[in-house]
Amino acid sequence: MFLARKEAEPAPPPTKTAPPLSSSAAAPSAASIVDLPRKSGETVTSAAATQASRIAADAALTEGKRLIVGEGISLSGEITACDRLVVEGSVKVTLNQTRAIEIAESGRFTEGKAEVEEAEISGVYEGELTVRKRLLIRHTGKVKGTVRFGEIEIEKGGVLSGTVSMLEPVKG
Repeated sequence: MFLARKEAEPAPPPTKTAPPLSSSAAAPSAASIVDLPRKSGETVTSAAATQASRIAADAALTEGKRLIVGEGISLSGEITACDRLVVEGSVKVTLNQTRAIEIAESGRFTEGKAEVEEAEISGVYEGELTVRKRLLIRHTGKVKGTVRFGEIEIEKGGVLSGTVSMLEPVKG
């Protein structure tokens, strides 16, 4: 793929240079990709460009539509089409079409109902909770109510009480 250069030929300068990445940069942006010098008529598929676009697409999917209820904030009502709900304050809501819920140590989810793919509870959840895949209750977490789950993990110190049942595994 790469050919050795002859000693007599000077190396051509790069056409673009990448800006220095800060230590907080998680993934290269499309603007930080360097074009390699090529022979005339040569086409090169840039693996770096492909990788950068995949990283950007993965980041967009992970971030998605995220709602954060900050510490000291109270929210009540209905939340629809949210990829991830992060509760640091207090909520009394019904969740519809939500993929995941995360309740921080300071978070309280009371008098509510949620049906999600994944849940991580470090604070308090009281109400009806259906987790189709994994329910994780951290050592500071307390879950009380009607709880259904695909699989569960409870750290030492975590509390689960109420009516608890395991969902039937999805056959596929």
